[in-house]
Amino acid sequence: MKKALLLTSLTILLISCKEEKEVIQNKTLAYAEVGKESHKELYGIWSGNMEPVWPEGDESEYYLTDGSDQMTDGTKMVTVKINRITNDSVFGVSISGGNQRPLVGVFRSNALATTMVLNEPGDDKYDGRFELELINDSLSGKWITYKKNRGLTPIKTLKLTQKKFKYDPNAMLRADTELIDWENHKEGEIAYEEYEDPELTENNEVNPDSITTDEEPKTYIGTIYRVASDQVFVLNASKNLLTEEQLKNLTKLDMEIIRNTIFARHGYSFKRTSLRYFFESAYWYVPISNNVDKDLTKVEKQNIALLTRMEKYATDNYEHFGR
Repeated sequence: MKKALLLTSLTILLISCKEEKEVIQNKTLAYAEVGKESHKELYGIWSGNMEPVWPEGDESEYYLTDGSDQMTDGTKMVTVKINRITNDSVFGVSISGGNQRPLVGVFRSNALATTMVLNEPGDDKYDGRFELELINDSLSGKWITYKKNRGLTPIKTLKLTQKKFKYDPNAMLRADTELIDWENHKEGEIAYEEYEDPELTENNEVNPDSITTDEEPKTYIGTIYRVASDQVFVLNASKNLLTEEQLKNLTKLDMEIIRNTIFARHGYSFKRTSLRYFFESAYWYVPISNNVDKDLTKVEKQNIALLTRMEKYATDNYEHFGR
């Protein structure tokens, strides 16, 4: 009787071990099949511009309501980061205008084409779908919004190139960067002079000695814009500790640009259109995240605190420009 029970127990134990081994093997096989990655050469950062496609017909909803001729939607940078491709699935992240959204989609590659459709979740009103094709060394295609938003075009075209991001504390704005904040403007007095019948020289140029003006300067009310100084090309808040003495004569916009250049060096994606305008033209700028706080150095953190404090008391220089 005891022998029979022992044999039965051993048989059950062997069967259980075999079944457990088969389950583990099946799970391993299933994981291997699901997790098999491919096309790793496409992994990484793809960045470029999104261009709005203006629909035909009534365009009134795409103009600002301030009476200007400026459109509400415009070109902006977008980054698509591809993290993983498994079988016919692709996973990644999109970063644009300060928004970072997960991507899940379908991947297809054959002798004719390599394509991917990447879907944002849809729980944000600005979510949409990327339809991209690998053409030469670029991912080209379009982004289509899920929901119509007033002032924003429902379709944008894009061409993305693969880039490597590397933090560089020496990166600075180019000296030819236009330092005008076109987004934040106000109405103000603009002075002008009236010139009377200037004489022309033999070379058909105005003779400066012949110019006369009214004694009383004249003004009119027009749009004036914030302007930064050349100090934004000089002061590097990622390398050197700044002092109040260096900052006390700077404008508010100067300090905003110097402070945000720190974040741009780390690949921060800006929500504010005015800041995107300054940095998206810089060759070294690649937006990769909507939060880079953990990457800031000790020097940068100290300078950010000082700049933020002094910005509160700084004023701006406004000038008039035609557009």
